[in-house]
Amino acid sequence: MDEPDLRHHGDAEVRGAGLTDLAVNVRTGTPPPWLRQRIAASLEGLAAYPDGRSARAAVAARHGTAPERVLLTSGAAEAFVLLARALPVRRPVVVHPQFTEPEAALRDAGHRVERVLLREADGFRLDADAVPDDADLVVVGNPTNPTSVLHPARELARLARPGRVLVVDEAFMDAVPGEREALAGRTDLPGLVVLRSLTKTWGLAGLRIGYVLAEPDLITRLTSAQPLWPVSTPALTAAEACVSPPALAEAEEAAVRIAVDREVLVAGLEKRAEAGVRVAGPAEAPFVLMAVEGAAAVREELRTLGFAVRRGDTFPGLGPRWLRLAVRGAATTEAFLRALDVALARRR
Repeated sequence: MDEPDLRHHGDAEVRGAGLTDLAVNVRTGTPPPWLRQRIAASLEGLAAYPDGRSARAAVAARHGTAPERVLLTSGAAEAFVLLARALPVRRPVVVHPQFTEPEAALRDAGHRVERVLLREADGFRLDADAVPDDADLVVVGNPTNPTSVLHPARELARLARPGRVLVVDEAFMDAVPGEREALAGRTDLPGLVVLRSLTKTWGLAGLRIGYVLAEPDLITRLTSAQPLWPVSTPALTAAEACVSPPALAEAEEAAVRIAVDREVLVAGLEKRAEAGVRVAGPAEAPFVLMAVEGAAAVREELRTLGFAVRRGDTFPGLGPRWLRLAVRGAATTEAFLRALDVALARRR
């Protein structure tokens, strides 16, 4: 079997195609007007070098932690590169299926990466006992892209131990109502590193802003691997704005709406079980993973009908039967389901 393309991302499915986008997990209708205005106003200060102190303090306050436990990054993807380059790990383990950038970054840095593959039969749920005891770096997503599984915080906590760095990618946690099962802000787990992204909920993928929460010594080590002024003034402005109390309330409202919209999508997919459609779950993130025979043909037919979905075969632990669908509003979902019926009938 060919090695999955770890560098394939959903934006490749829609770039320049003019399709309805169910391939990229960025919330539609974002960034909101108030955020665009804040970012636009920051352009007046572009002559000065970026100063991240205020944004760093704001992120720390949002999670009830100290500023020295926060590192602002050019999106969560930069954090994966910093971890791969700055940590002298011996046995890194990545729990799959999940976002492929952590493994790609580790391999690019010369590390030999070991995979722990969660089982479809178990609903892709985390089993901490499957991770080797002597792994000194463990990477896991929560909720996990692309499976949409939300792992219990207690199971994740079982992976933490002295001498190990436990990286939990919480890029989509703010799309989970109440952020239940989040580890961000916890200081009782040794070696815990939590990554957050502001690009998904707030529509800032083009601006690149995220952050790391970790022990101060590890933050210092990661900072030393960053270039000077790695985060732009507009991105710092966005970070401070997106962790404010009004923004957090807006994100929570959006998470509740997404949960409702997701149920519409899941119910529609489940009604097509006789056509071979199956949903991984229970889904808890702003996307859904579905399996169907002939998924590649279905995906191409959907493109001809105006819809882009994310192929699943580039994620280790999945295969050619899988597609990932971003959650959209009910009207878009109903139009997609009608197109899916046509694509299923046409597949060869």
